[in-house]
Amino acid sequence: MSTTPLPRLYLLTDRHHTSQRPLSSVISQAVEAGARLFQIREKDLDTRQLLELAQRLQPLITGQQGRMLLNDRIDLAIALNADGVHLRSDSLPLPLARRMLGNQKLIGISTHSVEDVRKAEEEGADFVVLGPIFETPSKHIYGPPLGFDTLETACKLSRLPIYAIGGIQPKHVSSLLSAGAYGIAVISAILQAPNIIDSTHEFLSQLP
Repeated sequence: MSTTPLPRLYLLTDRHHTSQRPLSSVISQAVEAGARLFQIREKDLDTRQLLELAQRLQPLITGQQGRMLLNDRIDLAIALNADGVHLRSDSLPLPLARRMLGNQKLIGISTHSVEDVRKAEEEGADFVVLGPIFETPSKHIYGPPLGFDTLETACKLSRLPIYAIGGIQPKHVSSLLSAGAYGIAVISAILQAPNIIDSTHEFLSQLP
């Protein structure tokens, strides 16, 4: 893994939640506003479609020294020489993913409990995303919101950078950082915003 510190804002893509705007345009504006860490998270695309989309987005991101991770697709991350992958709890086991990707690539893990965070750290993750912290439709399948207490406990027990996710708005950022979060991960709060640049700026202005 690179020794360069991870950006504090982690933007996950979902082309179905861009208010009918092209994903490439939305990502380009987020990059222009200062976003530098992205997860390509288009779960419904087949391999060829996802490869073509990632190939369009990669130069927009990396051209400004941003980092692009592929959701779950280690094969495409290798093919594109992307910056890493983000794994789900039911993805390929992290130690095997690390063996395939090597130590220079980022591996993030989605977690939904303090125990998940502990396991991710033991297995060598570079960072985790913990949530949902607040109520959000996209995370209903992961159960009720975890709230600040779970976040604070996880942050106290782990040395990993922990990104809070789930229903996060700029007004929440200060409290999440106070609870120990390293940063925040967002989808619709930026992708659906009327003004992508303003929304990205608003989040970044609340982060270290």
